[in-house]
Amino acid sequence: MTVSNSRKLLTCVSAFLLFNDCSLANETADRPNIVLIMADDMGYECVGANGGQSFQTPNLDQLAASGMRFENCFSQPICTPSRVKIMTGMSNSRNYQEFGLLPPGSVTFGNVLRDAGYSTCVVGKWQLKGGFEGPNHFGFDEYCLWQLTRRPNRYPNPGLEINGEEKDFKEGQYGPDLVSDYGCDFIRRKAKGDQPFFLYYPMILPHWPFEPTPVSAEWDPLARRTDVTEKGANKTNAKFFKDMVHYVDGIVGKLVQELEASGVRKNTLIIFTGDNGSYESIVSRFRGREWRGGKSYMTDNGTRNSLIASWPAGIAAGSTNQDLIDFSDFLPTLAEAAQTPPTDDNSVTGQSFFPQLCGMPGTPREWVYCWYFRNGKAANGGKKHTAGEFARNLRYKLYHTGEFYDLDSDRSEQMPLSEELLSEDQQAVRSQLQDVLNSQTRKGFYKAKN
Repeated sequence: MTVSNSRKLLTCVSAFLLFNDCSLANETADRPNIVLIMADDMGYECVGANGGQSFQTPNLDQLAASGMRFENCFSQPICTPSRVKIMTGMSNSRNYQEFGLLPPGSVTFGNVLRDAGYSTCVVGKWQLKGGFEGPNHFGFDEYCLWQLTRRPNRYPNPGLEINGEEKDFKEGQYGPDLVSDYGCDFIRRKAKGDQPFFLYYPMILPHWPFEPTPVSAEWDPLARRTDVTEKGANKTNAKFFKDMVHYVDGIVGKLVQELEASGVRKNTLIIFTGDNGSYESIVSRFRGREWRGGKSYMTDNGTRNSLIASWPAGIAAGSTNQDLIDFSDFLPTLAEAAQTPPTDDNSVTGQSFFPQLCGMPGTPREWVYCWYFRNGKAANGGKKHTAGEFARNLRYKLYHTGEFYDLDSDRSEQMPLSEELLSEDQQAVRSQLQDVLNSQTRKGFYKAKN
């Protein structure tokens, strides 16, 4: 047996033993169904269970109460980099090429779970190219998506791609309703079979344009009816953003209800997260203070995201976890839940937090790492921290530029610590984070830029 095969066998055996430690305590030995929901541009501050005070999220709050809520989950600052990272389990420095592209040779959690015997489906927003065959190539048996082959309306009277066909809806339908209906139908159908299922739902909501939802007083079923492509980008109407967050919460409740009605809620692992912070025009109340959205920024309000996991058969209700979670950790976590190795090679850079879901200590991360360049090349714009890379632990954060922050006292990163005035402990942390940057960065990248 080769070293590679031995490693794969050990990984699989350890995952199996860990799963059984978790599942036997909860009187089930079945692999869970998995529903992964990722909201689009809905920051950490939007969820009531996290301490948000401006938005009503009763379904998400109940999901958190029924399972585990994480305080320190970090994504990329904008959507496509986060999607590539969460789907492949790899840092963007390893495989990210350009905005709107999932590199064709990538292995995703869809591939891993389908190979492990799961029925797989993706609904919602794609924005990763690949044509009609792209979702199938990346591990999904079926799909109902917006922005796969074109960019039509996403909200009222939308255009979608459904299993190889472009379909336009002009009778007052709402895009998020259509894709979530498809997701519910997938759950309903697969709950009757013997295979576990995986539903990945990268939401369309609440990304701009900020427009009325079907429960808004201003909802117009004729809006955008004659549009061929998506037009306009209302990014400032906080009223409609609030309505859209409320609609996100309603869809989460809708999926939970379908799982219950289909008789599979107990052994379904539901995970909810977001791809990046809210848009910067959105200012809300969070834990007694004002909080501005930080999409595209590398500060906490752009990269810190909700992470809620609920699995009645495997996760203790009402628990909170402070461990650092990186978006690259999702693929190995889902693989461990499915009792399968993450991939056939060592390309995955994330580490599983499945043990923590089961109430065990696991091996918490000492750092998370972010490499973000929107198009994989030069920094974009002149705004502070809208491109670059950082490494951080729970308290301190170091950028490639050398800026070093104590986030306990300077969450908005206004006062970089002077290297000459660091304590011995701070010097040690800075050195450790510099080692992370040195080991994780894209080799030759900065030299190539110059």
